[in-house]
Amino acid sequence: MEVYADYAATTPVAPEVRDVMMDIYSEQFGNPSSIHRTGRAARQVVDEARRQIAKVINASPKDILFTSGATESNNTAIKGAAYKRQHLGRHLITTQIEHHSVLHVFEYLEKQGFEVTYLAVNRYGEIDLNDLEQALRPDTTLVSIMFGNNEVGAIQQIGDIAVLLIDHQALLHTDAVQAAGHMPIDVKELNIDLLSLTAHKFYGPKGIGLLYIKPGTDIEFQQLGGSQETKRRAGTENVPLIKGMATALTLATDQMDARNVRLMQLKEHFLNALQDRSIPFEMNGNQNMQLPHIMNLYFPFSDVEIILTLLDMAGVYVSSGSACTAGSIEPSHVLTAMFGTDARTKQSIRFSFSSHMAEEQIDYIADQLLKIYEMNKERSE
Repeated sequence: MEVYADYAATTPVAPEVRDVMMDIYSEQFGNPSSIHRTGRAARQVVDEARRQIAKVINASPKDILFTSGATESNNTAIKGAAYKRQHLGRHLITTQIEHHSVLHVFEYLEKQGFEVTYLAVNRYGEIDLNDLEQALRPDTTLVSIMFGNNEVGAIQQIGDIAVLLIDHQALLHTDAVQAAGHMPIDVKELNIDLLSLTAHKFYGPKGIGLLYIKPGTDIEFQQLGGSQETKRRAGTENVPLIKGMATALTLATDQMDARNVRLMQLKEHFLNALQDRSIPFEMNGNQNMQLPHIMNLYFPFSDVEIILTLLDMAGVYVSSGSACTAGSIEPSHVLTAMFGTDARTKQSIRFSFSSHMAEEQIDYIADQLLKIYEMNKERSE
């Protein structure tokens, strides 16, 4: 048996999304910038997709900027806000557990003379709002905090964070990559200024994402050339991928409740399966404040390299949030922020599920973990 349980890394393209894209590849191959009939037909597809996405997140279509994915969206939002607003101040705030497409941008900006505060998190991966309030300064121009963490699933209180910024000049950016399709996102209700998404996390195609930009939010755009995306991002629009993302986001939102119920059932089944087999483990994070598809577990009986290798050999495909360098795995920066130098930073695995998975697949994962546990137990005796 082969079991893929790394859906936080990427998802397969949904059949409905694939079919829509194939139709466009075949029929709507025109350049949306061309003024002839073929170009206008392609432009109509792009415009409809923009409206479709805007409806899901309660935005206006003109507020949606199509990008190549979350990395570009995060770079555009963070650099764009920092550069455009540096006359107001050069202090920025983020957290220690952001995705590297956020953290590395802030590290780059520090080299450009900006000052960055990296908020700490508790053992559940959650920031303290008091820490954020105390970190805010008159010269703070941007706060970037992820909606839901990609390693442990910790959910941040974006709405409460936005309230803290109501009377402050700082813009609020959130990387909502993992939350999309699993949590309702209303940019107006949450008062978000900038929001990043990517399609391949919710059964859409790779290579396409978006940046929501609140009306009146002025940022410095990074990509120069033609006048596409109302002169905000040069380059010919990828019509099939754009329509694929819109279709995938609509499907994920429409099916959200049913999918989430199923995901919670699978996670509960997994925990029970591990307990029934007497496999020692601890959960990293707060199960009650966690994205429904992500579970991060600490296994005290083996290092992550060994577990990942043996699971892979058994046909179980999962991951850790650790960085692999020259064959050795460094501690996860997320778990390090949560637990310091605790052993669990090198002995934890992320499991991320799909609502399409079956209990038999979950049991198979537990069976393979039992074999690894028993093997390590025998060696230590």
